[in-house]
Amino acid sequence: MINKGLAKRIVPCLDVKNGETVKGTNFINLRSAGDPVELGKAYSDAGADELVFLDITASFEERKTFTDMVTRVAAEINIPFTVGGGINEITDVDRLLNAGADKISINSAAIRNPNLIDEIAHHYGSQVCVCAIDARLDEDGWYCYVKGGRERTELPLFEWAKEVADRGAGEILFTSMNHDGVKQGFANEALAQLADEVSIPVIASGGAGNMEHFKDVFELGKADAALAASVFHFGEITIPDLKRYLRKEGINVRI
Repeated sequence: MINKGLAKRIVPCLDVKNGETVKGTNFINLRSAGDPVELGKAYSDAGADELVFLDITASFEERKTFTDMVTRVAAEINIPFTVGGGINEITDVDRLLNAGADKISINSAAIRNPNLIDEIAHHYGSQVCVCAIDARLDEDGWYCYVKGGRERTELPLFEWAKEVADRGAGEILFTSMNHDGVKQGFANEALAQLADEVSIPVIASGGAGNMEHFKDVFELGKADAALAASVFHFGEITIPDLKRYLRKEGINVRI
């Protein structure tokens, strides 16, 4: 019996550094995974619902490389894609949307300047603004981190998620740093709490290791979309196989 709610989305994520796709574990130990444009096209052709490209070293010189890549991706794929990394002001948003991106993801910049969420939503519509939240379950609870997971803030995850939604973000992309790259499953309890507490879609990130983890994140974690990287990049799971499996398990996905 297929659940007839909105279709759940499968979203490969490509971390881009120096023009190539890389993948790490717990935000470190990066290894190369190939050309982002070629990978993006392959995922689009394989039935991915959306893509996310993150410029993980978005220093000034890298930005031109990344913007050129966005233009090339837009020419090759026909599914929506989100870009993030180094977006600090409206002019950055403008540049990437003009290059062909459909949505923009902001993280540290939103925490530094929460008004940026309101500005993006006001200028371009909520659907363009994805607020990425990197959080870790520490001894005293879930807290948000910035600077690629290097620096803890005193912002509790759930409090910040509510503010993000109130300010007009269209979606939250939640990465559990405890689960990132470990392949032991998503942070389903935290995800389910997020789904209950905010009224906007939540994209789950961090923890995909097998197909069952995707089933669990939709059923137990109540996620609207599941994002993964290494299981797709290194061929451990193919998108057509994953979607067939989820469909068989009664989860509504677009085939």
